[in-house]
Amino acid sequence: MVVTMKVLVFLTLLGAAFAAEDEKVVGGYECPRNSVPYQVSLNAGYHFCGGSLISSQWVVSAAHCYKSRIQVRLGEHNIAVNEGTEQWIDGAKMIKHPQYNSNNLDNDIMLIKLSRPAALNSYVKTVALPTRCPVADENCLVSGWGNTSANGSNFPDRLQCLRQPIIDDRICKNAYPHLLTDNMVCSGFMSGGASSCQGDSGGPLVCNGQLQGVVSWGYDCAMKGHPSVYARVCRYNNWISSVMRNN
Repeated sequence: MVVTMKVLVFLTLLGAAFAAEDEKVVGGYECPRNSVPYQVSLNAGYHFCGGSLISSQWVVSAAHCYKSRIQVRLGEHNIAVNEGTEQWIDGAKMIKHPQYNSNNLDNDIMLIKLSRPAALNSYVKTVALPTRCPVADENCLVSGWGNTSANGSNFPDRLQCLRQPIIDDRICKNAYPHLLTDNMVCSGFMSGGASSCQGDSGGPLVCNGQLQGVVSWGYDCAMKGHPSVYARVCRYNNWISSVMRNN
């Protein structure tokens, strides 16, 4: 399953072109309504990326999702209609990681400070930051409103989910020679058929209740031998704490 974000960022790296999509979920299923209460939609007149609420006033997303003006939409399931559970809050500060590299998407993580605290309830909840790094074969959940079609485009109104494992770092590095850094982690299926995709970018990869990944990039969605790549959140705990403390 691929969760695809609506904005496609094309990069050329070492002669290989790959898409850092707002990732979607391909091969997934519609999430039970409000079962992913930490998931947010980043909106600029349209949904373009996902994110994760980590405190009442802070959201984690991908640095390649940066825009100077962002409205964060919380408590969403069907982004095409008003369901009465939503909170729409403007982003007051959008802070990309200082070592973000747009050429290879290293350090592809961003913090968004909300202009006012979100009201936490059964529809809007925070997700925990990791207390450890992810381990191979750990079962995780990726979600988003990204493209659900591996060939073509089909952007759903309702939030999509996909259960998938963490992939061993050695296998991941073999899949993407010279492209992976220690700040990245792979999750998905080497056999293909399901993954995050365009429109899912910035969204959460949650393993055992902890935010272990931020949807970052990959080759064609759900492509055999090329799983989705995520920013490895466990490497950013100190940076996240410092930004939140100083802003």
